[in-house]
Amino acid sequence: MGPRVAIAERGRPLGSPLSVWLNFRVVPFLVAGLSKLWSYTLRVKREGFEAVEDLVARDERFILCFWHRRLVMMPLAYPFHRRVKGVAILSSDSRDGERSAATWRWFGIHAVRGTASDDGAKALVRMIQAVKQGWDFGITPDGPRGPNMSLKPGVTALARKTGAWVVPVSLAFDRHFELRTWDRMVMPLPFSTCTIKYGQPYRIPPKAEDAAEGLRLQQVMNELEGWAEGISHG
Repeated sequence: MGPRVAIAERGRPLGSPLSVWLNFRVVPFLVAGLSKLWSYTLRVKREGFEAVEDLVARDERFILCFWHRRLVMMPLAYPFHRRVKGVAILSSDSRDGERSAATWRWFGIHAVRGTASDDGAKALVRMIQAVKQGWDFGITPDGPRGPNMSLKPGVTALARKTGAWVVPVSLAFDRHFELRTWDRMVMPLPFSTCTIKYGQPYRIPPKAEDAAEGLRLQQVMNELEGWAEGISHG
């Protein structure tokens, strides 16, 4: 049986009891179930995974960084289900964020509530608290609304203030299609091969400049995106 979804309290109502049940219980259950079934058809390969396994073996916290367009099937990049805590993401306090958080719970992914674009300082504090409590983190530095593949500074500040390792990651499918969304979301075709590639983990020193570190991470993530495009169109 799946986890009980706790609907967060809001300053405004989320809708009628029927609407809440449909939008925040039934829809997340169906979306998560379909996504899991879809993932079971894929052949999964991993590159550079040994370094991440070593971090887990040493009980080190880390931050998976990936572009929003690679979000679908990204839970496959974190196969550490026996981790004491697990992985967390940032999810907004909006209705869409509530639905997203309810969906990710079916994957065992914890949602830290807040919106970096609306109240970045508060969201950063919550993320720092989560990492210090033992959670790893998954971040799309260009989410939730873009610009596409343009890195925002929150991830470097999070890594710098917590000492967590930065792990850039991307994934590619040998057969896929793209949605007409702001990020050109990549969707795999059933029974395709999913290759997940991890960049070399690294730490950001406490006194490092976020701007310089952001450029460094942007370059690495762009290189991974180029690799993924090569797989997808090779």
